[in-house]
Amino acid sequence: MHYAHTVIPGTQVRLRDIDPDASGGLTKDEGRERFASFNATLDAMQEELYAAGVHALLLILQGMDTAGKDGAIRNVMHNLNPQGCRVESFKVPTEEELAHDFLWRVHKVVPRKGMVGVFNRSHYEDVLVVRVHSLVPEHVWRARYDQINAFERLLTDTGTIIVKCFLHISKDEQEKRLLAREQDVTKAWKLSAGDWRERERWDEYMAAYEEALTRCSTEYAPWYIIPANRKWYRDLAISEVLVETLRPYRDDWQRALDAMSQARLAELKAFRHQQTAGATRL
Repeated sequence: MHYAHTVIPGTQVRLRDIDPDASGGLTKDEGRERFASFNATLDAMQEELYAAGVHALLLILQGMDTAGKDGAIRNVMHNLNPQGCRVESFKVPTEEELAHDFLWRVHKVVPRKGMVGVFNRSHYEDVLVVRVHSLVPEHVWRARYDQINAFERLLTDTGTIIVKCFLHISKDEQEKRLLAREQDVTKAWKLSAGDWRERERWDEYMAAYEEALTRCSTEYAPWYIIPANRKWYRDLAISEVLVETLRPYRDDWQRALDAMSQARLAELKAFRHQQTAGATRL
């Protein structure tokens, strides 16, 4: 994969060493052309994934406010069949959710086999905002790294393909996007003083993200850091990660579809034979 930065399991992540303004040496038009190609392939892959029913795909998107999670979902997923795709957003936990372990509300919305699930934020909030705001004692959130790894291992062992993307923008780019929101009166509903308050904790969030990316990038569920200052490049990088991650599974899906086709043809043949036999008797 060329456009995203893969977090190699066991390596220390230093976000300041990864350029959020990367372009991959492409122009915007070149990037959009390549994105369209990946997107068409992703469309075909989703049809196979859905029909075969062998695996599920879970795409996890994390990033600071204005990093582009909503835009990425809208653009990267725009060709997918809505019947086979579901987006989940994780807000402040409800009273019911707080009465359970932190993974309870996540596990119950993991996609079933054949489906694509997208998490707009995720269980990683419980080692990010929870850590930055000291919502639970340190020993509690520190234990969650291993718990998250075990949870994701369970999912992958039972047929869920996990793709985790951190949308990496610069602090300056975030400021530009927040200020732009204030200038667009038609999008005033997006404004939140809370975004600016969270921005004051930028360094704390970067430290929290670095540890989460370092501790929770595994061979079965690696993290990908997506340079996201350029929206077109963000979409290109995510689409490439998805296509290249799914590509090795296509043979499994084709075998399942071939077996399904043979079974359906045999069923139809038996039905036709039964019809013919019935007509002969008459």
